[in-house]
Amino acid sequence: MSPLELVLGIVMLAGLVGVVVPVFPSLILVIGAGALWAIERGGPGAWGVFAFMAAVGIAGIGASSVLPARRASASGAPAWVVVAGCVGLVVGFFLIPVVGALVGFPAGIFVAELLRQGHPGLAWRATWEALKGVGLGIAIQLSAGVVMIAAWAIAVFAA
Repeated sequence: MSPLELVLGIVMLAGLVGVVVPVFPSLILVIGAGALWAIERGGPGAWGVFAFMAAVGIAGIGASSVLPARRASASGAPAWVVVAGCVGLVVGFFLIPVVGALVGFPAGIFVAELLRQGHPGLAWRATWEALKGVGLGIAIQLSAGVVMIAAWAIAVFAA
């Protein structure tokens, strides 16, 4: 393992941490490190591993983006409520260090549903369904990241 591969491995692990703690760009970081490795290593094998990593990463990001909206809409919340959750996520990210996005998303959904339905119990139901979707999305992203890093590590140590 070269010094560059060691650094890229650390960057990939930081990307895994970013899945759970939304401070780093998570799987994008893993994909970027894989691209740098493929550029440095060269050859069809390295580019094949990178293509696999990119496909798994994009699928993980896509699934984790769709699930909260689907869960919330399954509980009867319209699409604009999920948009309110995303606005809450962005506002929370800037107002509360480290955990603001985690607090802002459910707060945005809860407030929007409370305004829409006027009942805290119904608002909490939609919020809870969206949070279950977020949890499932995190699990999917974490699994995708582990698969990506495992493929890369196998390629690094097989050479």
